[in-house]
Amino acid sequence: MTAAIIPGAGTGRRPAIIPTGSPVLDIVIPVYNEEADLEPCVRRLRDHLLEQFPYPFRITVADNASTDGTLPVAKRLSREFDEVEVLHLDEKGRGRALRAVWSTSDAPVLAYMDVDLSTDLAALGPLVAPLLSGHSDLAIGSRLARGARVVRGPKREFISRCYNLILRGTLAARFSDAQCGFKAIRADVAGQLLPHIQDTGWFFDTELLVLAQKAGLRIHEVPVDWVDDPDSSVNIVATATADLKGIARLTKATLTGEVPISGLREQLGRAPIQVQAPGVAPSLVRQLVRFAAVGVASTLAYLVLFLLLRTFTGAQVANLVALLVTAIGNTALNRRLTFGIRGRAGAGLHQFQGLIVFGLGLALTSGALALLHTMTAPGLPLEITALVLANLAATVLRFLLLRGWVFRSRRQPATEMES
Repeated sequence: MTAAIIPGAGTGRRPAIIPTGSPVLDIVIPVYNEEADLEPCVRRLRDHLLEQFPYPFRITVADNASTDGTLPVAKRLSREFDEVEVLHLDEKGRGRALRAVWSTSDAPVLAYMDVDLSTDLAALGPLVAPLLSGHSDLAIGSRLARGARVVRGPKREFISRCYNLILRGTLAARFSDAQCGFKAIRADVAGQLLPHIQDTGWFFDTELLVLAQKAGLRIHEVPVDWVDDPDSSVNIVATATADLKGIARLTKATLTGEVPISGLREQLGRAPIQVQAPGVAPSLVRQLVRFAAVGVASTLAYLVLFLLLRTFTGAQVANLVALLVTAIGNTALNRRLTFGIRGRAGAGLHQFQGLIVFGLGLALTSGALALLHTMTAPGLPLEITALVLANLAATVLRFLLLRGWVFRSRRQPATEMES
């Protein structure tokens, strides 16, 4: 018996999960020699879920080859509570434990937390809610996000922030906290990602998140209240060394295509938001990137024309002709590439408005030349420098006018806009 799934209403949306009686949430607690902390953790977690979580759940204790009394404690708790199950592994490794449970669980939402319960359980609801609704694919507790409240020593704080900075610099990570032991994932997503994760230890979390991000999945972050466990048995030096090796391996794997990122993106990635209403422009960031590319090409063409014309005419005439020719091309390219407008309808009006924008640019550049010549007798290098600076100012003005006036006036069906 499994949870029912209601399809998403739009392209790229995950379906919502509707409980039908079987466990909706399976929380894994990986343990190694935690006989003292395990029972208080399980009892506290179970009580919280009974009071706060409205759906059936399961708590799975994953014993990583403990050599103390952890396994007997876990088995006793499973006999006492129907919601508790135990899995014993003969080898250590948090990643190995999560893979073993997540690969076989029948729950549609999978999670894990550390046995010390450093993270306040009040964050558990916000962690899994966006996965149940279909809004997000993974969710992580973050000690570094705005709103988090953390109590821990400066050494661990420094190491954590440095590690996440390294991730941003090497793997372009956009999530804020890779190693917080408080995460959840949809089972359908986990089924696609787990076969591509190699690490069996602490780097498992990072590898999972990086692959999810590169596959185009949505990662939800929950600021948490977190209190450091001073008795933690984690070997910081060994863990940091293993993480750095993992970063190097994962960087190589993603660059060489060893991990099929494009395939994962095609299978799992959320589709880009399509423009659904007339007059709604593509994203500002995308517009800026494309406008900059067109601007660079236009500026190079302008300089080439200006230099050619300057050999047999004056600076003002050369500037006028070069700017006019490139302005026409600039307007046409921005119309098609930057603002996603296709077809001939309205092209004449756009060129007319573009010429008005051109006139303002001409005033800036011609004014700069005139001012330069009133102050000195400049050579060609100084003229070009003045024109480049004036063109930079004109470029900013051009983008604002194109976006807010020229192409804003266009009202066309959404099918004519670029996605």
